[in-house]
Amino acid sequence: MKNIVKMGDLTNEEVFQLIHRGLEIKNGKHVESRDDLYVANLFFENSTRTKHSFEIAEHKHKLKVINFEVATSSVNKGETLYDTCKTLEMLGCNLLVIRHSQNAYYEELKNLNIPILNGGDGSGEHPSQCLLDLMTMYEKFGTFENLNIIIAGDIKNSRVAKSNYRMLTRLGAKVRFVCPDIYKDETLGEVVDFDDVIGEVDVCMLLRVQHERHAEKMGLTKEEYHEQYGLTPQRYEKLKETAIVMHPAPVNRDVEIASELVEAPKSVIFEQMKNGMFMRQAMIEKIIKDNQL
Repeated sequence: MKNIVKMGDLTNEEVFQLIHRGLEIKNGKHVESRDDLYVANLFFENSTRTKHSFEIAEHKHKLKVINFEVATSSVNKGETLYDTCKTLEMLGCNLLVIRHSQNAYYEELKNLNIPILNGGDGSGEHPSQCLLDLMTMYEKFGTFENLNIIIAGDIKNSRVAKSNYRMLTRLGAKVRFVCPDIYKDETLGEVVDFDDVIGEVDVCMLLRVQHERHAEKMGLTKEEYHEQYGLTPQRYEKLKETAIVMHPAPVNRDVEIASELVEAPKSVIFEQMKNGMFMRQAMIEKIIKDNQL
């Protein structure tokens, strides 16, 4: 099957095709209705934007959406992820969207005969978020070549940081990180001081501090984190006039970003969310076409 489970699955040409198609759909281009296809969204982790963005995208394609709830499924009886997915395949499901806490969960699903869209795997990758971020940047700048990008936050545990770093670097952008030592990922790029670079950046991307998982290891209060690693009003004022502020959300207000900056003129945080639905429509369309569903 032709899946989209990690950004490495996509060529640069395919990435640009998805970006252009997402922008076309946003500007009113027709999408084909496929009311003969069934899709199930298997979200083993909590989600608002990704889950409902996929659901709306699926409904816009007129797909039949199967109501799968982890809490009331046989997962709670010990059923494996593979057996759950294979059951849905046997029942006639044509496509799966999956979010799971296990890194590279999709490696266990190679014997499925229906395609998968990855809604996020552990601290691995998040291709749909990466693609909607790319769409948002491209909509603003029209290129990735030589863009100066800062990603600030929990780099080590962030699937968004990993997907974005790898793809943006591939496409010619310069990506650096701002984070406490505990959140560094030595396999990725350079870590810099926020205040040394804030005036140079084209894109300031902030990542959520995962209080439910890792905040206790940081050794900083929320206020201290905000002062040292967050986008404060003082830092915002140093951004170039053409710079944009991004965040995959949900936002911890006054931690990663001052609350009053979430909808400031340079912020595209809510526009990212809007673009997410159009990008996921483009991804669904590609999966249907590539697999001749």
